[in-house]
Amino acid sequence: MPRPRKCRRVCSLPAIAGVMPIGSCGQEDCLVMSVDEYETVRLIDWEGKTQEECAVQMGIARTTVTGIYMSARRKLADVLVNGRRLVIEGGDFALCEHRTPGCGTGQACPCCKKTKSEEWNNE
Repeated sequence: MPRPRKCRRVCSLPAIAGVMPIGSCGQEDCLVMSVDEYETVRLIDWEGKTQEECAVQMGIARTTVTGIYMSARRKLADVLVNGRRLVIEGGDFALCEHRTPGCGTGQACPCCKKTKSEEWNNE
């Protein structure tokens, strides 16, 4: 029996529910990106964190981040190349318990300021 999947820590839900290419109107050709995939793209590509820093913030292993990130980038490439609709929903995640205005920016949220030496306890 496989080990149960560990929830990934996410600072906040995405501000948008997805994207749709210009001229697209249907749901028939839709890709689903999980919230944890979105979070890895946000942390690595938008905030410029390393995969190690992303792993610490999300409370998972770096190798797990690598897998999630590769899956998310593949979906983004498919959306751009093939003009598919993208919906962001679901996944194995837990929202940050510190939901403060600066959460996710590294400014005010304690979880976003964690360093390797302050890794989260396995809960």
